[in-house]
Amino acid sequence: MDEPILNIEERAAINAGRWFSSLSPSLRHDILRFAYVKRYRDSELICARGEPPEEWIACAKGAVRVSSTSISGKQITLTYVEPGIWFGDVSIFDGDRRTHDAYAHGETTTLCVAKADFKKILANHVELYEALLRLHARRIRQLYGLVEDLNTLPLRARLAKQLIHLVRSYGVPSLSDGSEIRIGLHLAQEELAQLLGASRQRVNQELKTMERENAIRIEPGGLVIKDRAALMQIVESDH
Repeated sequence: MDEPILNIEERAAINAGRWFSSLSPSLRHDILRFAYVKRYRDSELICARGEPPEEWIACAKGAVRVSSTSISGKQITLTYVEPGIWFGDVSIFDGDRRTHDAYAHGETTTLCVAKADFKKILANHVELYEALLRLHARRIRQLYGLVEDLNTLPLRARLAKQLIHLVRSYGVPSLSDGSEIRIGLHLAQEELAQLLGASRQRVNQELKTMERENAIRIEPGGLVIKDRAALMQIVESDH
């Protein structure tokens, strides 16, 4: 499903990425000059654990589901890479194989830079080294934050925090009520539970409680956030 160029919305998502937009115009130009587009259907494999790293990748549309497989053979979702986020550079740097599987979640578009071209860009732009260090530092902070939340926050607060993050990344105004925000990324409750390190039953109970409190609305097509401030209050009250 390869297409030669990004469409307007996909290009805007790449350019609006917090990290990418911080780069100099010449570095952004060179990255885009070497990059090529790949399009995937829902659940299609993007790269597999154990593969040698051949590409540096950015999500331009949809989402990339990063997962691992437990000893029992169950697939566990670790995170979702949203539009504007780059990944895959760690394996290129250390030369080791990919540590996780990556699948398209919904119709997904990626922007890719081949390993050899990635190294050419590094050789021509010393700036990229420092920029990637900033990117890695941000990832480490996020990882430590997730571990801290898992050990210090109750499930209710972790769920509220995750919903706020999903609204920030995938929120779209509700057509029926402009004050409400629909989470555009469709996640089954099992997938949401995996992100939180909890059971689907417990996450379902907390969602129903939030719905009774009028903070959210559960619909067959996903979740609608009715009161973002109420979710923020849940997080703050448990810190």
